[in-house]
Amino acid sequence: MTARVVSGKATPRGRFPHVKVAGGFVFVSGTSSRRPDNTIAGASVDAMGTTALDIREQTRAVISNISDILRDVGASLADLVQVTTYLVNMNDFGGYNEIYASYFDETGPTRTTVAVHQLPHPHLLIEMQAVAILRKEAQP
Repeated sequence: MTARVVSGKATPRGRFPHVKVAGGFVFVSGTSSRRPDNTIAGASVDAMGTTALDIREQTRAVISNISDILRDVGASLADLVQVTTYLVNMNDFGGYNEIYASYFDETGPTRTTVAVHQLPHPHLLIEMQAVAILRKEAQP
């Protein structure tokens, strides 16, 4: 088994890896749109202190982060077999679903989407965890 924190990604807010490879599968921990500098893609605050949160931008950033994590172990989005998505508000489902559909179709990973009370930062609207298969040529 191989587990690691991926260089160049936001440091996990706890004692866990971004990714673990075991039994030919890649397990990606819950991933958000947080950047390495701890800013959040899809979250902005204007000069008056008004916060704007964009589910589409956050969804794009989450999928991009998952793609980077998968690449680090020799896998890609095409290798995903299962995705679980946590939304703070199901009113964001339409925007999330629109962006998700630009990456995956009915031949892609199975998916579960649930609403949760909150995520580890008040500006996070979405978190995703994923499971991929590691092709034999990429296995350590």
